[in-house]
Amino acid sequence: MAKQHEEAHILVVDDEDSVRGLLALQLTTDGYVCSTAAGGEEALRLLETNEFDLVLSDINMPGMSGIELLSETTRLYPNTAVLMATAVDDRDTATHALELGAYGYLIKPFSMNDVLNNVANALERRRLTLLSQEYERDLEAEVQARTRQVREREEEVVFRLLSSMGFRDDETGAHARRIGLYAAMMAKELGWKEEEVDKIRLAAPMHDLGKIGIDDGILRKPGKLTAQEFEEMKKHTTIGAKILQGSEVPLIRLAEEIALSHHEKWDGSGYPHGLAGDDIPPSGRLVAVADVYDALVHNRVYKQAYSEDKALGIMEEGRGRHFCPEVLQVFLDLHPEMRRIRNEVKDKMEPGEAFRPYFRRL
Repeated sequence: MAKQHEEAHILVVDDEDSVRGLLALQLTTDGYVCSTAAGGEEALRLLETNEFDLVLSDINMPGMSGIELLSETTRLYPNTAVLMATAVDDRDTATHALELGAYGYLIKPFSMNDVLNNVANALERRRLTLLSQEYERDLEAEVQARTRQVREREEEVVFRLLSSMGFRDDETGAHARRIGLYAAMMAKELGWKEEEVDKIRLAAPMHDLGKIGIDDGILRKPGKLTAQEFEEMKKHTTIGAKILQGSEVPLIRLAEEIALSHHEKWDGSGYPHGLAGDDIPPSGRLVAVADVYDALVHNRVYKQAYSEDKALGIMEEGRGRHFCPEVLQVFLDLHPEMRRIRNEVKDKMEPGEAFRPYFRRL
């Protein structure tokens, strides 16, 4: 916050003792706290150890010029106002000083009234500038607080939806959590904006939400599904999308997109719509890779976990057929991090353990 008039601390810089002393005396008489410096180097030393509201500096001084002092002051101490003074009425110099951030420009010889008026105006301008900056900081803090509130509501929606599934097949809350982490890491590596990375971290765990509508006999079947059972299983993509459709919340819209597209394949042989290549949404391409990897390296009711090498070999075989080549390559480049997530986020978690700590740490 800017200081009141009588508290304002001013640094007077001039190589002429008489001018420096006269200015300091007049400003002190008018209620300001004054310090003086005989040149730019001394002024910078004082600025380094003291807080000044305004610097009143001559331009033409031996050694460091007033213009150089102005440039350093505005760079190092942007909240300090600077007034320049010179005996030469040079429009170009004045313009240059103002461009560098000077609050005003005085021509010698000047009357003390001119000095006092310019000092008062510069300090008032500084006060208003600092008030504006404070307002912007408060506004930004308020926006951030509201953004956190929105995210907390979104997190609660995700938690409740996933808890409603009860993880009725062999998959767990930890599996859903890992999918979000895998997808977010790949999205970040691909250059997604931070906001979008956070969204997919929360939306990807809802990829299998539609399994809530699939019969337990199919979900829990220990062996291979029949053709008819597999057709029924495929419906979890459209069921999940229907549960999520129609929302105005960007996170839920992204989750709908993922639920519908994460079993599409790059060559068009996937389901439910047989999309191919770039027609598959980017989010679906990411989750397809994440979901297959996690399924391969963990036990499922229908299979035992594969080794990392075997799982990666199977995924490599799917390059350009099952998986987008670019996304798969990013996954492989990040594989040490993916393996770390796999090892840290274990299957033996209750749904609440799997999600609440995860979401609250975002």
